[in-house]
Amino acid sequence: MSWEQIYNEIKKGNRKDLARAISLVENEFDGYQSFLEMLPPNNTPIIGITGPPGAGKSTMVDALIDIMNRQSKKVGVICVDPSSPFNLGAVLGDRIRMSEWYTNPNVFIRSLATRGSLGGLHPKIIEISDVMKSSDFDFIIVETVGVGQSEIEIAGLADVTVVVLVPEAGDEIQTMKSGLMEIADLFVVNKSDRPGADLFVSNLQKMLLPALTMEGASVNVLKSVASKREGVEQILINIQEQIAQLPFNDKKYWLLAERAFHLIQSRRMSDVSKLSLKEIIEKESDKFNLYRFVSRFS
Repeated sequence: MSWEQIYNEIKKGNRKDLARAISLVENEFDGYQSFLEMLPPNNTPIIGITGPPGAGKSTMVDALIDIMNRQSKKVGVICVDPSSPFNLGAVLGDRIRMSEWYTNPNVFIRSLATRGSLGGLHPKIIEISDVMKSSDFDFIIVETVGVGQSEIEIAGLADVTVVVLVPEAGDEIQTMKSGLMEIADLFVVNKSDRPGADLFVSNLQKMLLPALTMEGASVNVLKSVASKREGVEQILINIQEQIAQLPFNDKKYWLLAERAFHLIQSRRMSDVSKLSLKEIIEKESDKFNLYRFVSRFS
């Protein structure tokens, strides 16, 4: 099957060919760049779900899928799992909470490993998300690993970024403030049936008071108990309201510029691999100097 035939099948909503195309692009199969260049512009919104480990991101995604499915929406989901720094394979494939959707024709879920990427995303996440946008989805959800300040990489991909926190994250917020406060379009305090939730929400709102988005609108803070589906409908309404404003603001162009920068950077680094670097370093052994070594590539 040619790339053009695969693309035509993806447009029709063929999930098997979509999965196949993602694998081919992920592994840089011959002709994949030409395939990407044939993809037309597409405005399918990408919803980024990020936040620290244990905040309930997967449960939140599961709850959002449930509501979208009841609204007869088609949703594509990219779940990015952490990977081993040595073999780049996935360390955790915790998708049990979403298992009921794997046979649903309106839901497509793809799990990816970060493959050593420090930003909580997959190195081919932009390309894979664009392939998925070529299908018939109403929404695409990207759930990141949750790796602290490096989570800001999601801002270059998602049209709306949702940061999920828990009431116990008070001290954690201080360390994340410089990154997450700038990229969040919506904060969700999940597991808000726990003690101290209201106080945490109040403190978070005070902290966000001076923080404005590009359009000058304040960032909302919503409460939820995703495991009980409480508050999730309001979260989706808020997300949809922000998506509706996207064509009228400057953020879309910044997102495209961020994606273009990332892809240009990746292509310029395409001839450098960690394996080849490791082999050179091994040969130099005790004579190795990190800074002299790096200067060879500048």
